[in-house]
Amino acid sequence: MDPGPPEVSPEELMIAVEQMVRYVRRSATAGGLSTAASSALARLGRDGPRRLTELARAEGVSQPGMTQLVTRLERAGLVRRAADRTDGRGVLVEATDAGRELFRQRRAERAAALDVIVGELPEPEQRAVRRALPALARAIQDRRAAEARPRT
Repeated sequence: MDPGPPEVSPEELMIAVEQMVRYVRRSATAGGLSTAASSALARLGRDGPRRLTELARAEGVSQPGMTQLVTRLERAGLVRRAADRTDGRGVLVEATDAGRELFRQRRAERAAALDVIVGELPEPEQRAVRRALPALARAIQDRRAAEARPRT
């Protein structure tokens, strides 16, 4: 009887996740974007328009740094600034059609890279990964939703 894979420590699991993320991120080359630009564009592509301050906070960068990044993405035609319809003083940053298409291309490249490495695993491990990764994503979403709820 096969005892299955050996248990790994949380640190070993974290190292594996970091290696996977680095591999998949490096596989996306469309547009030649920096990691920061790719991440900001991906957030706008997934979540829709955001105020610059919200985008900076979500990406963990300073507002001046995000302003510079958005300016570069704007010059490349990947994002645009638009008036916030709910607050006339505010400005939203949104992905353009070209930005959304580049986001889709980069996501497809990352998905293909992940599919290749998962496909190299033995079938039982492939099944385990295909179950485990969505389960982790759900746990993260549940945690974020719980943290976003107002506390009473």
